[in-house]
Amino acid sequence: MTTLHLMVGLPCSGKTTLSRKLEKQYSALRLTPDEWHIRLFGHDMDDKEHDARHDLVESLLWDVAARVLVLGVDVILDFGFWGRSERDDFRARAAELGIDFKLHFLDVPEEVLLERLAGRNAKLPPGTFRLLEESLKEYMLLFESPTQEELES
Repeated sequence: MTTLHLMVGLPCSGKTTLSRKLEKQYSALRLTPDEWHIRLFGHDMDDKEHDARHDLVESLLWDVAARVLVLGVDVILDFGFWGRSERDDFRARAAELGIDFKLHFLDVPEEVLLERLAGRNAKLPPGTFRLLEESLKEYMLLFESPTQEELES
């Protein structure tokens, strides 16, 4: 059955790396907003319009995802899904489309995230934003880890 896969985790947790593996494993369409955002708007993290632009990119990617899912192709949304309400929303969207739903949670310790961030910022691979350590630490405070119940349902 067609499945919507959500990648759940903070920046530098390995979501995109795992998404690329799952993309091949499931012959799925992988949608990673940062790659699209950077191609459309560049590295605009310091721009006051960044968040609004990113929301727009994610909205458009969902439109593509929904169509592809209806056509019978798995989709991997590499969005991060930091909050329970956002994950619940996409679980409901999958149910409305009559497709399966799966969370892929990457639970990575703070010290590993910070180490990976330093390495990422030093090389800045294509399709990734430079992120300040302070920003990542702020994100950690906002992130709601999935409950065991969420992961099992």
